[in-house]
Amino acid sequence: MKVTIIGGGIIGLSAAFYLQRSGWEATVVDKGDFSDNCSYGNCGYICPSHFIPLATPGIVKQGFKWMWNSKSPFYVQPRMDWNLINWGLKFVRSATKNHVETAAVPLRDIAILSKREYESWLSIPAFDFSYERKGLLEIFQTEAGGEHARHAVEKAHALGLTDTKLLTKDELQALEPQTRINGEGAILFNCDAHCFPNKLMKSLLTYLKQQGVKLIANEEVVGFEKQGRKVNKVITANSVNGNKNSFDTDEVVIATGSWGRQTAKLLDVKIPLMPGRGYSVTLENSPYKVNYPAVMIEGRAAITPMDGNKIRFGGTMEITSHKTPPRMNRVQGILDAVKRFYPDFDVPLPAKENIWYGYRPCSADGLPYIGRIKKYENLTVATGHSMLGLSLGAGTGKLVDEILNAKNTSMGMSPFNPERFS
Repeated sequence: MKVTIIGGGIIGLSAAFYLQRSGWEATVVDKGDFSDNCSYGNCGYICPSHFIPLATPGIVKQGFKWMWNSKSPFYVQPRMDWNLINWGLKFVRSATKNHVETAAVPLRDIAILSKREYESWLSIPAFDFSYERKGLLEIFQTEAGGEHARHAVEKAHALGLTDTKLLTKDELQALEPQTRINGEGAILFNCDAHCFPNKLMKSLLTYLKQQGVKLIANEEVVGFEKQGRKVNKVITANSVNGNKNSFDTDEVVIATGSWGRQTAKLLDVKIPLMPGRGYSVTLENSPYKVNYPAVMIEGRAAITPMDGNKIRFGGTMEITSHKTPPRMNRVQGILDAVKRFYPDFDVPLPAKENIWYGYRPCSADGLPYIGRIKKYENLTVATGHSMLGLSLGAGTGKLVDEILNAKNTSMGMSPFNPERFS
């Protein structure tokens, strides 16, 4: 049986990993060369702690305040775009206290599943991605941040993440004796881990090639051939002898990340999804040292020590189009936030070519879209992971494999129904 997976990020490659192991003849088709997508430039978190979805009442209110601040960590580019308007209306309707409560369990469950699967990958020879289970800090500077932290710890304990701790200012500083931290305290999520995304992706690609998975680079999918309720060919833009290139298939998985809406539209399937651009800067052999990955609550930025000699700073959520040029002042906003929390860190704005940026696939409610599409018997969607693509990658691949093999899934799938807004 043949499966064609569209999209060569962590979600698509993870699906290929599990499907190949369960006996499928897997082909992954990617519009790029597999070497630079959103799976590479993130902060490497594998984080059950991230059980609060992007769509919250607070982010909507704050988003309006930040709309005119070019360095703000959350920004929606105003423009006359029906897809943006449609997504925005659904996002605002989803951003309720009740939604935050109901989303926590499925986000926890898929993150725990994913973390368990990543840890199983460590037993594969030569599969090295600098995995470390140190936990994750969330540092706060204000009374409001401290109140948020107390509620988050209570919620974590209620969700069974009982190794979550609230740290005092002195306890926080004791964890980072090499570096001054300007924080009043922090949450320590001992349940979390992190890795070096670049190594993870390269190890995964190497393994898939060795196992005979076909990796088709620089082929943009532009259409499909259908027969009844089945998709039987995936058609790409490249031509062979004047004819469009195509791939015969028994199953199709759409894992095209922030391009998921456009890919699904080719099959008359509507998925409310917008690209959310993020940025990162990576220092190698830096004079600055940190022990723990951390999220700066008021700064809305993140920092990760990775791969022994690197530090990565990342952040911002810029709801924009793929065609909008990158805004370097948003990177300056990340570095300014780092300076406020780590006052000894003097990191100048790097040259443009040394700054990474990529597009996260943002669903309309902060939960991913994973599951079958009713209109077709052999079409599965796996996208919309927002800022959690790498964290949920292995778990999503496992679930896709279970769906295609008609197995009982490792967790309830209804919260991730890709047609929940239909």
